[in-house]
Amino acid sequence: MQPTLNPLSDEMDYVFLNKLKAKDYTVSRGEIVCLISPKDAQQRIIKRVIGREGDTIHTIGYKEKYVKVPKGHFWIEGDHVDNSLDSNTFGPVPLGLLTSKATYIVWPPSRWRMLSSESDEIFR
Repeated sequence: MQPTLNPLSDEMDYVFLNKLKAKDYTVSRGEIVCLISPKDAQQRIIKRVIGREGDTIHTIGYKEKYVKVPKGHFWIEGDHVDNSLDSNTFGPVPLGLLTSKATYIVWPPSRWRMLSSESDEIFR
């Protein structure tokens, strides 16, 4: 999720993951979410929501140039698109894999802030 998270390679950001905000399995474009990896159920990944069900996504390197996100799914990408294991690799993600939403950077103290889904964050 560089550069939004972990912008300095020698420091790692810790984020507050809010499970209550994800309990209804709704997502908004731009939100940063945590989910079970579709590739490995033992792994959790943090990515940005790019599209919701019904949206048509222009993909980057996926097997199809355009994908309509099916019902009950969403499209996620890392902010560093060229170096991210995301929907461009495994396609639309079932909403049932959503575990929480990242709402704050809590460590290191110099980076404390609320995470935004607004245009000050990097997403397409």
